[in-house]
Amino acid sequence: MSSESSKAVTITRQSGYQFLVDFGPDIPTLLADEPSPLGQGSGPAPDHMLLAAVANCLSASLLFALQKFKQDPGALKATATPVMGRNETKRLRIERIDVAIELGRPAAELEHIDRVLAQFEDFCTVSMSVRQGIPIGVRVQDGAGAVIKG
Repeated sequence: MSSESSKAVTITRQSGYQFLVDFGPDIPTLLADEPSPLGQGSGPAPDHMLLAAVANCLSASLLFALQKFKQDPGALKATATPVMGRNETKRLRIERIDVAIELGRPAAELEHIDRVLAQFEDFCTVSMSVRQGIPIGVRVQDGAGAVIKG
């Protein structure tokens, strides 16, 4: 089994719009649900999971790029926000995803931060894949609150 197929996710309808998300052996399942009026909002909706995947991947990629230079950002927090709109047939779509990343330390304390910021997005499999269909804006903020990318 290739590593790509071992990452398959299976969803099984439980009731209404609730689906049990199975990520495979040794990973806890997750209950997904649509918000009211379709579902009961008893779990994250698919758009929440997409936003989480993009934010998580970008955060992990930023951490990876920093660690290549033996740098520790301290706490890392990312917030992904969708920009919603309607297409030509009036169907609701995610038109853009904006990701704000906050580092736990000031940029001045991180060596090679310019090189890290120039390359980390390219390491993110999820955002680079999603970006082919949905633009993804990325902003990085350091622990002092300064925007250092974006």
